[in-house]
Amino acid sequence: MTSFLSFIDRVSNFFGSISKLVILCLVISMIYEVVARYIFDAPTLWAFDISYMLNGTIFLLGAAFTLQADAHVRIDFLSRQLSHKTQQYLNGFVYSFLLGPCFCVFTYIAGTKTYKAFITNEVENVSPWAPVVWPFYSVIAVGLGIFALQFFCEGIKYLRREKIPGEHAGEIDNVEVGNIKIDNTGEKS
Repeated sequence: MTSFLSFIDRVSNFFGSISKLVILCLVISMIYEVVARYIFDAPTLWAFDISYMLNGTIFLLGAAFTLQADAHVRIDFLSRQLSHKTQQYLNGFVYSFLLGPCFCVFTYIAGTKTYKAFITNEVENVSPWAPVVWPFYSVIAVGLGIFALQFFCEGIKYLRREKIPGEHAGEIDNVEVGNIKIDNTGEKS
């Protein structure tokens, strides 16, 4: 089981790395569009489509990596009052039996939509460029599928008590605002 969980973590890391590269592609394409539009007075037809497709790709391929790194925004003012053991079981249950299955359904829907778009050669009809949309839809399906797998992986880690909610290597220990110092428990000093 541990090797399977580490495999899912490696897959999430791989797609997280791809999303980091896509950020570079987005920046380059937007710089190209700005230069073409304002310096050469020759705007591109594809800038809008590329920007939303690459933004979606970054978001979806990076979601599982962010979950694995425990870097999603956590609103835990209620669960913080519970013991670590209760928080672990609560997170394990929610991830494994609520979020994981929901994202499996989303993955199925996205995969079905991708297949339909591929078969019908569907194009984006709100832009003059009119690109085929199945490649972007396939990124949506893959990103949601990896996210679903990572939910199950994290849920198992919590249920096995291998992970504590909100405690990871990237956690901020304290913040200084002016002369007030606030630690990660919310206490001021």
